[in-house]
Amino acid sequence: MYSSAEPELTFRKSSYSSTARECVEVANAPGVNAVRDTEHREQGALLFPSGEWAVFLREVQTGQL
Repeated sequence: MYSSAEPELTFRKSSYSSTARECVEVANAPGVNAVRDTEHREQGALLFPSGEWAVFLREVQTGQL
């Protein structure tokens, strides 16, 4: 979970978000990627090591997930 002790992240709408009601935002920082729900930003973000994020994206793109 992202906290205020972490460096500031710049979030952008994910290209995989289909509508405003199903929107997630992503942010990239050295060694880490973050994901948060656009409608519930106050709940923080999930942080993933960059290597794990790359595997996740590859599996989504190839239809394995």
